[in-house]
Amino acid sequence: MATQREPRVQAIGSTIGARIRPVSKVSISEDIAQQILDLISSGALQPGQRLPSERELCKHFGAARSSLREALRGLCMYGVLTARVGEGTSVAADGGKFLGKVMEWRVIAEKHDIENLLEVRIALESIAAANMALYGTDEEIARLGTFLAKMKSCLKDKAKFAAADLGFHVTVAQASGNSLLFDLIGMIRNQLVNALAKLLLPEVIPVSFKEHEPVYKAIERRDPVAARNAMQAHLEKALERHRESMGKPTPVAATPAAKKLALPRRAKAAPSVGQRRTALKSR
Repeated sequence: MATQREPRVQAIGSTIGARIRPVSKVSISEDIAQQILDLISSGALQPGQRLPSERELCKHFGAARSSLREALRGLCMYGVLTARVGEGTSVAADGGKFLGKVMEWRVIAEKHDIENLLEVRIALESIAAANMALYGTDEEIARLGTFLAKMKSCLKDKAKFAAADLGFHVTVAQASGNSLLFDLIGMIRNQLVNALAKLLLPEVIPVSFKEHEPVYKAIERRDPVAARNAMQAHLEKALERHRESMGKPTPVAATPAAKKLALPRRAKAAPSVGQRRTALKSR
């Protein structure tokens, strides 16, 4: 059976050379990498387009081939560029890997400040809950209910409760219709695994379950404001429990401004979200 070959990337003209200036910084490879990023950001280089040859790039940058290759290698490692034998180097068709690497490193750098991560989690998952109430399918809402039922059935089993809790929150993030939101929530939660496990004490498990109930009920009746507020209230309680476990005083109002925020306006919905909107209107 013949395999389908990927289409070759489109080569670009030498007009890029007019927008490149000779490098002058101490770190030549860093300057080259930054200029390439700027060209991509400005639209001069498009996803899937091939860069000029190394010889031509060295000429425009006024740099040695070793410095150019160091810059290209770094950009390939982070997913900005793609290098294929016989096809040269091109701009990656999908910038998701690059964004993921950058955000993952930023989140890892914050992993020792659990409070910061918990605060960011409140903002992201509250939006995800509101979006699921608006765009979640009946199947996704049913799955959320299944995880809630599992949580209720294993209040005395920490490991099983934690697994059902994770499934509940992952389902909300997935059903938000926003892949970037899902990725960010996943990155942050990965850094919170140990901290969240420590907070799940036997006496806290029933309380945590009760905090999840209003989130599910609001999503089930497709009330985005109530879903956002319920998720925010649940995660703020988790933050308070963390502060108490660390012996820190709990602020009088943990996040007063957050309660006044309006629901985010989605600039452009993904196709899957559009399909969900159509499905909702037809009910």
